[in-house]
Amino acid sequence: MLSEFDLIKQYFQRPRPGHASTVLGIGDDCALLQPTPGRQMAISSDMLVEGRHFFAGADARMLGHKSLAVNLSDLAAMGARPTAFTLALALPEAKRDWLAGFSAGLFAIADAFGCELIGGDTTKGPLTICITVFGELSPGQALRRAAAQVGDEVWISGTLGDARLALGAYWHEQTLTPEQLALAAPRMHMPTPRVALGRLLAEGGLAHAALDISDGLIGDLGHILAASNVGATLDADALPAGPVLATQDQALRRRFTVAGGDDYELCFTAPPHQRQAILQAGLACATPVTRVGTIDALPGLRWVDSAGRALDLGLRGWDHFTS
Repeated sequence: MLSEFDLIKQYFQRPRPGHASTVLGIGDDCALLQPTPGRQMAISSDMLVEGRHFFAGADARMLGHKSLAVNLSDLAAMGARPTAFTLALALPEAKRDWLAGFSAGLFAIADAFGCELIGGDTTKGPLTICITVFGELSPGQALRRAAAQVGDEVWISGTLGDARLALGAYWHEQTLTPEQLALAAPRMHMPTPRVALGRLLAEGGLAHAALDISDGLIGDLGHILAASNVGATLDADALPAGPVLATQDQALRRRFTVAGGDDYELCFTAPPHQRQAILQAGLACATPVTRVGTIDALPGLRWVDSAGRALDLGLRGWDHFTS
């Protein structure tokens, strides 16, 4: 039987990578971070609960990836460079195979983004994963929700909807072939945080406001509109559907691109004169970017089709207490 400290030592404690921001990592009551002089820290926490955020029996390696990816996506939305993270983990029991897979997936994405595990906690209980991630950026560069301006264009990174389509297949709402499910499911299980794009948008002063799309575009964009005291008009048919969703009928495409959730793409607003620079930024980090609408002075979110006709979609985003 693994003890708490044996578990940490065997699966989560590694040789120090020597990141300049980490003075002291795992092993003491607190970690010590030293921010780069003249930079600000960006901090975000996310919790994943079995049966709420992921299925019971989910693949441990993919779960390790997703647990950190959703936090890195928050840093991407602010334009921050990842530096470190903590992990709080409640486990029904300490299974070696599960811990080996989870830690492998976790450290694979951590290493890919130069993000060091510096501490946390473990306990026995229902499977719950809570990560706090730390990043840094220059003062005044953060892409905040309250900074959208009238006349801005609304952009989306990557594609939307395949994660929700895969979930629908697991719930037997939609029928997908095994090949379609194999293509769509990684968008649900192993999202790609758009850190490189977020940093280019922030460091280049290309965008005004941004957030990551976790609960569906219609709900998440609403946070930008409310914080910035503006409105928006979006073309529902311009939303970039994932490759599997793109093969489905129009009603389903609209439903899952507008309100699907679990995409972890960036939604950002930018002045029209930055259009070419944004397209170049997308090319530079191999991330497609798509203009889908404009920011208006009139409060609220309005939808039109490809011909400019008004749509009443009757959709809303995910809410953890009402959905």
